[in-house]
Amino acid sequence: MADRMSFWAWGLESEEPTDADRNAMANQLSERYGVEVTAKPIPDLADAELRPPRITPPDNLAEFCFTDTYERARHAGGAHFTDRTRAFNLDFPNPPDVVSHPRTEGELEAILDWCHEGGHAAVPFGAGSSVVWGVAPPDTPTSVTIAMDRFDQVLEIDETSRAARIQAGVYGPALEAQLKPSGHTLRHFPQSFRFSTLGGWIATRSGGHYATNHTHIDDFVESIRMLTPNGWWESRRLPGSGAGPSPDRMVIGSEGILGIISEAWMRIQARPTFRATAGVVFDSWYAGTDAVRQIVQAKLWPANLRILDPAEAGRAAGLEGDQALVIIAFESAELSQAAAIAAAVEIARGAGGHIDDDNIVIDDGTGSPTGHEGAVGEWRRSFIGVDPGTATSMGVLADTFETSITWDRWPDFDATVREEMGRVLAEVCSKGELSCRFTHVYPDGPAPYYTWSGMGRQGSEISMWQEVKDAANEVVVRAGGTSTHHHAVGRMHRPNAYDVQRPDLFADSIRAVKRTLDPNGILNPGVLIDP
Repeated sequence: MADRMSFWAWGLESEEPTDADRNAMANQLSERYGVEVTAKPIPDLADAELRPPRITPPDNLAEFCFTDTYERARHAGGAHFTDRTRAFNLDFPNPPDVVSHPRTEGELEAILDWCHEGGHAAVPFGAGSSVVWGVAPPDTPTSVTIAMDRFDQVLEIDETSRAARIQAGVYGPALEAQLKPSGHTLRHFPQSFRFSTLGGWIATRSGGHYATNHTHIDDFVESIRMLTPNGWWESRRLPGSGAGPSPDRMVIGSEGILGIISEAWMRIQARPTFRATAGVVFDSWYAGTDAVRQIVQAKLWPANLRILDPAEAGRAAGLEGDQALVIIAFESAELSQAAAIAAAVEIARGAGGHIDDDNIVIDDGTGSPTGHEGAVGEWRRSFIGVDPGTATSMGVLADTFETSITWDRWPDFDATVREEMGRVLAEVCSKGELSCRFTHVYPDGPAPYYTWSGMGRQGSEISMWQEVKDAANEVVVRAGGTSTHHHAVGRMHRPNAYDVQRPDLFADSIRAVKRTLDPNGILNPGVLIDP
């Protein structure tokens, strides 16, 4: 049997931590926090007791519909801390009744028609990497998950226009593997790359790894084909258009409430061969952030331009914990990046940064590695490696929240977030820690990404996490930031964040579009707007 996705951990079943791994982690946590931590045994799905399916698919759908325990447990939530904690404890209060894996557009039409006619909530599902409760079945009388993983092919490449027609269910690595023989790349690498799909990226307005210029999935979409309960929605392939509001913009970020994306034409690129990397150290966090501002406003467009605060640089990049680290990287398929990296480093030095010339690494097309050594290499390895969940259900509280803010408000915004979240973490958990890095930067502002952790009480992790998350949602929006920069809204950011941020008339407009496309309101109810 092919290696399956874990029903509780991040990644494949073969990558799940062992009981020995978890016991070792429990010992480390006990020593660090001064409390007794015990590791529960790895769960056995055979012990799970799921509610029986409340509906049975008709015979014409049975071949690609499933109601077994694994399928329903695997699709009962996403990849967030709370989802994995519940799954580890075999707590599945609201699993989907049926999980479908349509293989063709005809089968996709058939399953959506059945949901529409029967009033069954339909939840589009890519790879399940949502961290905002975006793919959890809603609290409705019946629900069907429509998993798109069988739509996994690059169907066509237009080399002249540098675009490709790609099915929505293809996972990131499979997409890149199919583009590689022709010398192309989509160049969209979110941290969830291994276990996320093109359709998921489009539906959630995914942000890629690259920090400037073309990084959001919005930048790559040329046209989209989507099935709604009222028929097919397909836009024309165009490099740009001024013909009214863009139909693609209505779909990008719609989070599965308007339709199910089946394929898209995407702008692709030649694979880069020229690279350059540098890591610049700053004694002051805010001096470093101002250097980032100056570089991005110079419009050099580095592929990577991010800063780690002293805590983040100490934990993830091997520094001493008292200096910030600015990471700068350039890449191109056509031109040497030596001049670009020199210009960016000069700006950083002028803003107070420290770097030796031998720490500027340039590859002029020879294939030598860049960004693999020193503090930059340490951070790169830390970023790529995602813990599968070794400390799950041991009382550890850990999560992130991301936002964006304009440069003029940035220092005050950061100070407010740190002050209020520091107070909340001190109240809720032991030895609470908060750190920050920029994931993306724009000429008019940064996208700060805050990471927090602390020790809670075993068995109370989710309720304690909720206290911290409520505070984060509230302070970020009140201080002027966005409720989410690239993790999507889902159900997690609705009540005291997204609903406060977006204009009420805009929500009414979305409801009107949904009534047209989804008159019975079956598609992912509760996400973005009320059912």
